[in-house]
Amino acid sequence: MKIEFREFNPFDVWFWIEFNTVPGNMEKQYLEELFDSWFFIGKLGGFNAENLQVQDTGLEVSYMDYDMDNADRSLMALMHNMGEFEYHGTWARCWFDLGTSDAIAIDILINALQQLNKEYVLVERLIIGGENPDWPIEDREDRSLFAHEN
Repeated sequence: MKIEFREFNPFDVWFWIEFNTVPGNMEKQYLEELFDSWFFIGKLGGFNAENLQVQDTGLEVSYMDYDMDNADRSLMALMHNMGEFEYHGTWARCWFDLGTSDAIAIDILINALQQLNKEYVLVERLIIGGENPDWPIEDREDRSLFAHEN
């Protein structure tokens, strides 16, 4: 799976997925469930790089003291909106307002998509940001009108 980045605005970003063939219903379901789950975790503030206490501790976490005050002091990192998935031939796309979620969210999505690609759905390419010239984006003043919230 190839990963590309184009122009990136976290408050208005498209994720483009290219398959090796036209995806069937099962491939679409796997892809959409992955993105829905990722968005739901982001909506709840799960991608907050300021509060990675377990990660920062290392491998030995037995009897670790988790600092709730530290967790409460970190800035909120919430995703705001997710559009509906759209399909066109071998392509899928989905719009997001990633809000204040941290860039770790994109790493986690890429990791999950790589595993999905190995086990369930062959993904040729993930493009983050920008626009495909052969599949233009309609100019929407307020994408949140077309978005769904999980």
